[in-house]
Amino acid sequence: MQIKEFRVTLPLTVEEYQVAQLFSVAEASKENTGGGEGIEVLKNEPFQDFPLLGGKYNSGQYTYKIYHLQSKVPAYIRLLAPKGSLEIHEEAWNAYPYCRTIITNPKFMKDAFKIIIDTLHVGDAGDSENVHELTPDKLKVREVVHIDIANDPVLPADYKPDEDPTTYQSKKTGRGPLVGADWKKRVDPVMTCYKLVTCEFKWFGLQTRVENFIQKSERRLFTNFHRQVFCSTDRWYGLTMEDIRAIEDQTKEELDKARQVGEVRGMRADAD
Repeated sequence: MQIKEFRVTLPLTVEEYQVAQLFSVAEASKENTGGGEGIEVLKNEPFQDFPLLGGKYNSGQYTYKIYHLQSKVPAYIRLLAPKGSLEIHEEAWNAYPYCRTIITNPKFMKDAFKIIIDTLHVGDAGDSENVHELTPDKLKVREVVHIDIANDPVLPADYKPDEDPTTYQSKKTGRGPLVGADWKKRVDPVMTCYKLVTCEFKWFGLQTRVENFIQKSERRLFTNFHRQVFCSTDRWYGLTMEDIRAIEDQTKEELDKARQVGEVRGMRADAD
């Protein structure tokens, strides 16, 4: 089992990020759906009485999605897996500013595979020591990884000129571009997503290799996604949560259609 805490700092308020994240999730879902692969939204509904972070958060929005992603896993897993078995199920309890996401593969790997992502959104520059209230034993094995959306390298296949924080400036807010190694200290507002990723893969002989791949993929995903969040500021800034729910409903219909036609789209496994 590996535990990594990714800290992604952005020039947003915690309140703005709630809208920005949901808007960007809808956009990213469309970009990664097509040719028989992509995202299927089964549930998107309010929840109550589901205690999170020691009972500090108990209600919010529950989503249940299935990711059909044959091309997005390493070849050595595709070779072992029967056709149609590489469906990843994602359940998320979004009690903003806290969210818990559980990812499984019930058709094939069953109890041998699980990813838990606990996220807390905090109005700081990523310097809080233990926002997830981990026990001393878990703190010993936790690895902290700071993600810099402006300066961390991205793969050539992932780079998009219109999603480059070092050149983007929001017309509506005036924020950006994010330049220099110390931009996090100079921006106002500032907030950080503290993403605690716990992954378990229990196949003998492949455990370390797959867990390393998962953590590498999560870092790549968090980096690319949050570059998109910031560089789409002028598209989501000013939207309300009512606007977001309407966008989500429309996106679900578009995903159901797009998944059946066209070519496979979006991020693929970068190395096997």
